[in-house]
Amino acid sequence: MTTKEIPYFHKTTLDNGLRVLTAPMPHLRSVAISFFIGTGSRYETDPQAGISHFIEHLVFRGTKKRPTSHDISVAIEGVGGILNGGTDKELTVYWCKVARPHFAMAFDVLTDMLLNAKFDPADIEKERGVVFEEIKMNNDTPSQRVGMLIEELLWHGHPLGRDIIGTPDSIKAMTRDMFLDYLASQYQPSHTVLALAGNVEHNEMVTAAVQALGKWTDRQPRPRFVPFATKKGRRVKIETRDTEQVQLCLGLPGLSLLDPKRFRLDLLNVVLGEGMSSRLFAEIRDKLGLAYSIHSYIDHFLDTGSLVISAGVETKKLGLAITSILEQLARLKDPIPEEELTKAREYAKGRLLLRMEDSHSVSGWMGGQEVMTGRIRTVDEVVAIIDAITGDELQEVARELLAGEKVRLSVVGPVPEDEPLETLLTL
Repeated sequence: MTTKEIPYFHKTTLDNGLRVLTAPMPHLRSVAISFFIGTGSRYETDPQAGISHFIEHLVFRGTKKRPTSHDISVAIEGVGGILNGGTDKELTVYWCKVARPHFAMAFDVLTDMLLNAKFDPADIEKERGVVFEEIKMNNDTPSQRVGMLIEELLWHGHPLGRDIIGTPDSIKAMTRDMFLDYLASQYQPSHTVLALAGNVEHNEMVTAAVQALGKWTDRQPRPRFVPFATKKGRRVKIETRDTEQVQLCLGLPGLSLLDPKRFRLDLLNVVLGEGMSSRLFAEIRDKLGLAYSIHSYIDHFLDTGSLVISAGVETKKLGLAITSILEQLARLKDPIPEEELTKAREYAKGRLLLRMEDSHSVSGWMGGQEVMTGRIRTVDEVVAIIDAITGDELQEVARELLAGEKVRLSVVGPVPEDEPLETLLTL
């Protein structure tokens, strides 16, 4: 067992490889407990599509100690706490937040779920039905569906391009043995981080982790994910729906989580589409009145990334909306006025600092960085990085990434599937 002091954080690695991180926030009366497991949908084979997400559901179904999902939820909610989980393409998380006097009970609930989930055949069948309904719900929501389609276009032919939840066929074919095999290969202490923030004391947390998780071991070699390599594919995907408006996503390849220039792209995205003072909001909504909701967002993965603009517009104004959005993308290649750059910096720093007032966000800040990169940047480090970014550097990354042939477009709404929208995709 080794302990390392990090500014603002403490880190101990147990003998089994589990990393325990704490961020003391002694002024709080609560504690946030988060388990980050370095697996997600990109680690799945085609027959396993959706298994990470399905397992996340099943872990909440019951253990020998707490046989039902109600037993689990009432333990936390019965003391006013919050319990949840989430699955992404490269990460799975289980977390809860409770008042400090209930830490021991809450920690026992989470570790019990993680190590002792029953995977009862009857529960599997019930949850299979739940996942089917979740798939239907997502497909019936145009704003969700259009996001799935842009991912298919951006990561064509790769697991990153699949929906995290899987398909009806893959979910239908999953067996209990498949779940247990996946658990053995992916849920391993050496690829797990326990992050705690709030009214915590590091040595106490380490002792609790050793007692509950010290005998947890890696059970077999862990398969690596398939690296992403660009493949030639279609640029536009239209799904015709009888809806009142058109949902669209314009997407481009971005930068990986390990690329130091990713901070520049993040700041460029603030200028483009974060908040009501961004260029997209000011132009597309305020000036042109084309959309109620429009924003842009960034995804960073271990070997790739994306920049996506999402909006809902009137069908007859789809073409105008696309060209207007692309004009705003093209403008990013020009020098950004210093006043606007200063505003973007302050926006990015301010939102970051506000997040750090919440213990759950702090545990996510530590755990997410550690499990994905093995390094935790402090808030002060990131603030310094943001402050040092220049207008020339933003212009450089914009000219590198914002190329017309890289643009992809997904559309869901009352638009013919053969609508010639690809001719609009120029930068």
